[in-house]
Amino acid sequence: MDRREAWALVCEWVRNPNLRRHLLAVEAAMRAYARKFGEDEEAWGIVGLLHDLDYDRYPSPELHPFVAAEELRRRGVPEAWVRAILSHADYSGVPRQTPMEKALFACDEITGFVVAVALVKGRSLRNVDVESVKRKMKDKAFARAVSREDLVRGAEELGVPFEDHVSTVLEAMRGVGEALELA
Repeated sequence: MDRREAWALVCEWVRNPNLRRHLLAVEAAMRAYARKFGEDEEAWGIVGLLHDLDYDRYPSPELHPFVAAEELRRRGVPEAWVRAILSHADYSGVPRQTPMEKALFACDEITGFVVAVALVKGRSLRNVDVESVKRKMKDKAFARAVSREDLVRGAEELGVPFEDHVSTVLEAMRGVGEALELA
């Protein structure tokens, strides 16, 4: 599956524009980490793009990301991609072992948190920096559904200092800021 086919699948399965933007943000962050680690940027980007494919239709832990995993297997995507998608959900029972799996978990929640920070800072990623993200993390009322522990654990599992992680993700997201409607 190439990027064009992956995006067509996203457009078929995901109607929620916010979820589509989330997928684009995670794709960008995954591509940045693939470059950083010398990995396959296309593969990592596609995994980021597809990781919540079924969430719009099947948001319950009983079905997400399991429905997407089966659909992707049916379409013949590499098992390493399916495993990464399964491993991003702690409750799936699939432990994160590879750099791709760890990067997906690390990028998933932090992209949403960065978006939330951008929304309160003039709807622009240009107004967001590492310190503003760290400050908002201390405010438990801000984006309260986001687990601060998962944000930190993601960077730790990836073996990247938290500040560097935020910086990498933020720069990647700025690169697709128009698509995220946060330019």
